[in-house]
Formats: sequence, C-alpha cells, structure tokens
Amino acid sequence: MASKARPTGRVRQSDHESFLRHQGFRWLKIALAISFVALLIYAFNDVQPRPNGGSVYGYTMGTIGVLLILWLTMLGIRKRAITPGRWSLKSWTSAHVYLGLSLIVIGTLHTGFQFGWNVHTLAYVLMMLVIGSGIFGVVAYANVPQALSANRGETTQLQMLDNLRMIDRQLHDAAQPLPHDQADIVRMSLNDDPFGGGLIARLTGRYPKCGTRRALQAVREHPSRQAGYGNDSLDLVEVLLERKRSALQRIRKHLRLKSILEIWLQIHVPLTFALIAALIVHIVAVFYYW
Repeated sequence: MASKARPTGRVRQSDHESFLRHQGFRWLKIALAISFVALLIYAFNDVQPRPNGGSVYGYTMGTIGVLLILWLTMLGIRKRAITPGRWSLKSWTSAHVYLGLSLIVIGTLHTGFQFGWNVHTLAYVLMMLVIGSGIFGVVAYANVPQALSANRGETTQLQMLDNLRMIDRQLHDAAQPLPHDQADIVRMSLNDDPFGGGLIARLTGRYPKCGTRRALQAVREHPSRQAGYGNDSLDLVEVLLERKRSALQRIRKHLRLKSILEIWLQIHVPLTFALIAALIVHIVAVFYYW
C-alpha cells in the first residue's frame, strides 16, 4: 500500500504564515508598485492645471479605483469557498488588505486634491472611513484570536458557562445553613444577571452593578468577620464567590474580545455599502454633467 506523501517544510510554513506576510509580502509589493507608478505619472505630468477627476488621468484612476472597490467587496462571498493555491482564502485576504490600502493613493490622486461639499467628496470620505475601519479590523484579527485562545485556555465558551452554573449550584447549597441576612448576601450574586449592562459594559468589561462583586464585598465586611468570629459556612461562601468572580472575569473578557470583531463587522460592512451607493451617484453625476 502506497504511503501518503508527507507535507514539505514549505507547505507547513505556508499553513502557519499570517495573511499579512503571505508569500513574502507579495501583495504588499504589488500594492506599493501600483501606488508608486500612479504617483510617478502624476508627478511628471506636465498638463496644466494639474490632473483632476475630469482629466484622462483622473478618469483612469477613478476607473481603477471603482474596479478595485467592487473586487474588494467580493471577499465576503469568497470566504464561503475554501480552496488552496495562488487564490487561496489567505492569499485573497492578503490582496484585500494591501490593495485596499493602495486606494488611499489611487482615490486621492483621482480627486486631484479638489474637495467640496458634494457627492464626489462624500464618496471619497466614505472610502477613507471604510479603509480606516479596515485597518482597525486587520489589527483586531491579527491580535484578538490569540487573545481569545490565551484567555480560555483549553476550555470552550460552553464549558466556561457550565463551570459558572456549577459554582452557582454550589453557592445555593452553601447558603442553605446560613442565617437569613447571610443568605441574602448569596442571593445578591445568584439573582444577578452577570452579563447585564448593555453594549458599553460588554466592550469595556466594566460591570459596576455586578452582584457577585457586591456580595463578595458584603461577606468580607460582615459584622461577624469584623468581630473576628469564625464561620466555616461563610468562609466557604467567600471561597465560592471569589471563584465565581474569577470565572466571570474570564467569560466577560471572552465576550468583550468577540464583541470587538462583531461590532467591527457591523460598522465596516454598512460603510462599504454606503460607499458603493455614493460611488453609483458619483459616477452617474459625472456622466450626466459630462
């Protein structure tokens, strides 16, 4: 029976290579070359006044820019098909990032540095906002997955939530022999929504009304503790509350990191559609008044 071919070192290296460094920064070099040529032609153009959006050079840059933008929007569709080779998803993503950055040069040269309160400038501003949000997305995708992995360790999100529910059951059992006032402290944690507080709380990781934190503080400041009386049941509650606080910190950090990526998509994608709409109006207006 024929043995399976072992992957070469080059293939293994490609598997672990980030999309930013893909193929030795191939698409970065292509994007820099395109930008350099565009700048060179603009710099040595003797036409007066300088080329603008209505010149042959401007139309050329505008056409290249529009085609690039339309191609860049195809990444969302491309993600649904995983294929190897030159046009692998990693290669496509690398091209998306670097060719998208080249639009800063191409789009700016297309305007001829002429701006005003019109749809043409609106399209340019939207393009820069899309690029800016894209840069944030690149930084996020380069760092957040590693941070998520480091935070959760060997556990999954579901396992972290199961662990939290297990601690709550232990707290419930530990509260049974306690006096009414001490049991109320435990209920402060059990009846609390640990993830309440809305979007701001999730993004910042700050939950000022956290019931577990308040319960832990109340246990430590309980009169029996202040008087130095021993209380094994209250000691157990404190241990469990401390364990729950640590578990909550871990889950909240996990949710915060995931929210960064989710909210970025909710900003980047609508901005992209707004840009395409503005481009359509921009192109129609240009040809209407031509």
